[in-house]
Amino acid sequence: MKALRFSRNEARYAAAMVASKLRPGSGGRWGPLSLVDNDDPPDLPGDGWVRVWPRLTGICGSDLSTIDGHSSRYFEDFVSFPFVPGHEIVGELADGRRVVIEPVLGHEARGFDPPFAGAAPGDGNDYRHLTCGHLEPGIQTGFCNSTGGGWSTEFVAHESQLHEVPDWMSDELAVTLEPVAGGVHAALRAEVAVDDIVAVIGAGPMGLSTVAALRHFTQPGSVIVGAKYQIQRDLAAEFGADVVVAPDELIRSVRRASGSFMIGDNLSGGADVVIDAVGSQDSIAQAIGLCRPRGRVVLLGMPGVVEIDLTPLWHRETQLVGTYTYGTERPIDGRVSTSFDLAIELAGKVSFDKMVTSTYPLDRYADALTHAGEAGSRGAVKIAFDMRSERRRGLPQDR
Repeated sequence: MKALRFSRNEARYAAAMVASKLRPGSGGRWGPLSLVDNDDPPDLPGDGWVRVWPRLTGICGSDLSTIDGHSSRYFEDFVSFPFVPGHEIVGELADGRRVVIEPVLGHEARGFDPPFAGAAPGDGNDYRHLTCGHLEPGIQTGFCNSTGGGWSTEFVAHESQLHEVPDWMSDELAVTLEPVAGGVHAALRAEVAVDDIVAVIGAGPMGLSTVAALRHFTQPGSVIVGAKYQIQRDLAAEFGADVVVAPDELIRSVRRASGSFMIGDNLSGGADVVIDAVGSQDSIAQAIGLCRPRGRVVLLGMPGVVEIDLTPLWHRETQLVGTYTYGTERPIDGRVSTSFDLAIELAGKVSFDKMVTSTYPLDRYADALTHAGEAGSRGAVKIAFDMRSERRRGLPQDR
């Protein structure tokens, strides 16, 4: 098995943090990530587990935060070292079926009863199972020593995590289903009312996926998107945004749409819902400032450690909602579904494969991570590792 392995090494982690400040994504060259070859694949942990051979695996923002040394220390008790990153995966089973992975290592994967019948891996109101059972700690595939991850030629997954890929769907479209499922979850966690004004900060893969989900599974009056790069603006408009502007124009667009006044540097009103798909200190502050009194701010981007003035949140009685991964959903049409099932449905209507702009073999991981860190400025959205040309143990060469 060939894999990229992330080890616990404080000195190299610090080096990655310094290097990435000069060039995003360069933690792959200087940090505790290394390419291993001819390594043994993980053992099957028990019944219901299968081997998966990745075809394409994406590089997401949380991966980059980890590799570049910017991820929150909060997660240290929820991961086990060394681990193989990668959770945006379309892979192949031994019988030739293609599957996408729902990465959360939920109750069933760890040998516990689900919190309710039909629960998705991400459901539940107690996270003790993430560190218990017959697996090492791990919030997801890609952060657990016991399972491996998608930045490899082989890993293991539980049957509760598998979603079969329809024949009509390309690998490039399938590898986007994990971020699309996250976007579906964010759009529905936002509890958008009919004709609400919704502002979305950021138009990376998560922001773009959320825009599409808002358009198809809710009934907003207007979706306004702040997008930094031209490729993001083009895709935001194609995926369903009504207004797409540069980030520094977002407050003006929300003011116009909501009929708000300016009180100093602040809006008197604002958008009914603001979704922050960036997760930086500045974007969170902007989201709170764009939201009307008693509106809702949804944090989709992983924020890490930030320092912001929460006085406006308190004064305006704004709801602050976190949205992490996926689960059981209830879209506006009243049915009960899951984030991943809705993502597969949505992928039949929206060309999410346009987000996959470049792929790399594992051997060129440093170049791939740098490209992902500089994606927008280089006219890219989603970068992925391509393992389809690798010879994989237990399977013939790609069909």
